[in-house]
Amino acid sequence: MTKELSNDEFIRLIDKEADIIIPIANGEPHRLLDILEENYLKLQNVKIHQMLALRERDYIVGKMKNHLSHTSYFLSGATRSAYHAGEVELVPNLFHNVPTMLRKTTKLSMILAVVSPMDKHGYFSLGTQADYISEFIGKVPFVLEVNKHMPRSFGENQIHSSQIAGYVTNDLPLSEEKTPIVSEKDNKIAEIVTNYIEDGDTLQIGIGAIPNAVMSLLTSRRHIGIHTEMLTDGIVDLVASGAVDGTKKFTNKGKIVAAFAFGTQRLYDFIHENPSIEFLPVSTVNDPREIAREERIVSINATTEVDLYGQCASETIGGRYYSSTGGQADFARGAHLAKHGKGFICMHSTVKNDTISRIKVLLTPGSVVTTSKNDVDTIVTEYGIASLYGKSLSQRAKSLIAIAHPAFREELEFEAKKNGFL
Repeated sequence: MTKELSNDEFIRLIDKEADIIIPIANGEPHRLLDILEENYLKLQNVKIHQMLALRERDYIVGKMKNHLSHTSYFLSGATRSAYHAGEVELVPNLFHNVPTMLRKTTKLSMILAVVSPMDKHGYFSLGTQADYISEFIGKVPFVLEVNKHMPRSFGENQIHSSQIAGYVTNDLPLSEEKTPIVSEKDNKIAEIVTNYIEDGDTLQIGIGAIPNAVMSLLTSRRHIGIHTEMLTDGIVDLVASGAVDGTKKFTNKGKIVAAFAFGTQRLYDFIHENPSIEFLPVSTVNDPREIAREERIVSINATTEVDLYGQCASETIGGRYYSSTGGQADFARGAHLAKHGKGFICMHSTVKNDTISRIKVLLTPGSVVTTSKNDVDTIVTEYGIASLYGKSLSQRAKSLIAIAHPAFREELEFEAKKNGFL
């Protein structure tokens, strides 16, 4: 019989030096974390492992040392300052490999997650999640936070009442990600990218203004498939337009496949009891070999900076850590492996009112390469497209300078010659 846990009963389940795994975004169980913080003096060197934490907490900022600490696999607004203050550990990773990494480097003591209410068959749904936790169902103790606001979804994210150590309830509205404002530059980039997307292609598309602009321009396409790590609001309109049916997909035909979802309530309502959506473990969704099985995969991502080698620094800004690798490298590699794959990495050509070029001869010192020169396919700015795959370094340099802001092209060409690119 599934047991509702008191605070004390939950705390007694936590061993000293435990490694506790928390899902991404709305999978974060606020009440269970509140209980841990309220009872932190009873804990000994317990580590929380998580990507994309939603709330800044005392244990994240280092107020519960020797009792409760945070290890991040992708920084967020809740963890970024604490990381730079030396209070959070950041573990480099490829998103598809996080479950394997957790298996090899942690005790996998317990997983805490938010779920939808139990159905008549005794199953809870991880709702907006599968991410890096779903493949541990039945193998690792789970304590659940049941929330009536969590949509019931389908896929490999169902957990039976017999597979959990207990649960608490907390009917807290889900966190929402505001829809970004699309600028003129975003629309120009989107227009370029959409020229290369055909009926029957399968999309991996990230979050942000450019991806939203791209999806808004695809409503006249047909038989589009979705195979993406993250579902966002733009998918809702694309499905409503009739563009998405997944009938030309090579895997999970007819299904929208994702590892997790984050957006507005409109997206969560769309997910609820929608049989066309399958949430699968990130070790499947983001595995480059699995991605490549979708022979017509189109990957659309963003970067903050690119150098003339074609190296993309997507997790640092001005040489300072901002996020982490995420799934960009997974899909860049998967698009290369796919028979007709296409990989687009998009960015505005400049920042700070056109005073700084995002196309550099060499990356800003301290920048971290997310997508390597060997995996990059195509870079897009509002000034055009640079196809880099199979191109020499001098050809890459010429192509990238051509899509830089006009104010920086002469300087880039001079520096390129000085550094041996041209």
